[in-house]
Amino acid sequence: MSNNKRLRDFAVRVISQFDREHPADAILRREFRGRKDITREESWHISRLVYSHFRWYGWMNPEDPPAKRIERALELDAEFQNNPGLFSPTELRRAVPAWLFDYAEVPDDWLASLQQPVKLWLRTKPGQAEAVAKLLGSTKPGPLPDSLLYTGREDLFRIPEFQAGEFQLQDIASQAVGWICAPQPKQLWWDTCAGEGGKMLHLVALMGVKGSVWATDRAEWRLQRLKLRARRCQVFNYRIAIWEGGPELPTDLRFDGILVDAPCSGVGTWQRNPHARWTTLPQDVMELAAKQKEMLHNAVAALKPGGKLIYSVCTTTWAETRDVVKAFQEAHPEFEPLPFQNPFDPSAPPVTTLQIWPHIHGGNGMFVAAWRKPGPPPGEEPPPKSKQPQEAKPSSPQAPQA
Repeated sequence: MSNNKRLRDFAVRVISQFDREHPADAILRREFRGRKDITREESWHISRLVYSHFRWYGWMNPEDPPAKRIERALELDAEFQNNPGLFSPTELRRAVPAWLFDYAEVPDDWLASLQQPVKLWLRTKPGQAEAVAKLLGSTKPGPLPDSLLYTGREDLFRIPEFQAGEFQLQDIASQAVGWICAPQPKQLWWDTCAGEGGKMLHLVALMGVKGSVWATDRAEWRLQRLKLRARRCQVFNYRIAIWEGGPELPTDLRFDGILVDAPCSGVGTWQRNPHARWTTLPQDVMELAAKQKEMLHNAVAALKPGGKLIYSVCTTTWAETRDVVKAFQEAHPEFEPLPFQNPFDPSAPPVTTLQIWPHIHGGNGMFVAAWRKPGPPPGEEPPPKSKQPQEAKPSSPQAPQA
């Protein structure tokens, strides 16, 4: 058996196991685990076959056998990479399910970006981007502080500097969320949906050792992975706890800032996870939007007066972005939309919501909104009451450290 056929048969086996409950990335991880007969280069090639298949699935006849679909996907991939102009905006609408056009803005340039290879972004320790770039090679400076675009093919997880926590693999849109949060030294933050800790570690890095983060998630196994990542980065100023988003909070503490990076439909990650295009359904969007509203409503009870509330989701659907913002503001009119700088364009006027697009910024699609709870900002005393009425002066928003 030729090696190419062996790898293609492996990809066929992965695709044949795929369904709504078994995403392609999880199947690949399981199939690769413990396989000493599969080299790093071969696993990369197998993953490319699988993801190309799902990237071009909208052009396929689902009745065709997987091997034939893979062959056609590779042909389309080569055609697109050689001459993207051959694919009209109308034809590229096949890259996503038809229902999406009723639930979100779908720019033509975004559709084209979905068919492009994914970019790999790194985040270094503060001030270490240049040193890490020299060490790794095959990098380009990123648009945010401490960010790098990696263009090589090395297994970064095995590099000693990664094991020592000198850099993390973190999408550039997720890095932007940390800069929008802009936590300050000595503050206490809550990352409500911390997952495996990417944003939590960034919050800690931005505060330095003079701050602390509570990291919660509904899944214990994710928090255990977070602990491993934190240990690798030598980060200890954090606490973990289970929180499923309900009214019973994990602690009685009150926080200077709360990040609700809520579970979402993940439409913004469809370039990285093309298989999810074909299993995500409209009812998922609506159910998740209801959960997002619930989590925001419950989390704000733990915010100090004057504290920041940041909402982020890696999606583009209206129900999970603008509609969640509208619902929160109607339920909590006392919260003030908080202007922040766009980390990708600090010279632009401040905004209170931001949609980050893959075709513009090169990472996942991400939506961010910010509010401030009434009261003086944490750490500041309220101004003394004056006997004479004075004209109120508008306060300028604090810009993130971007």
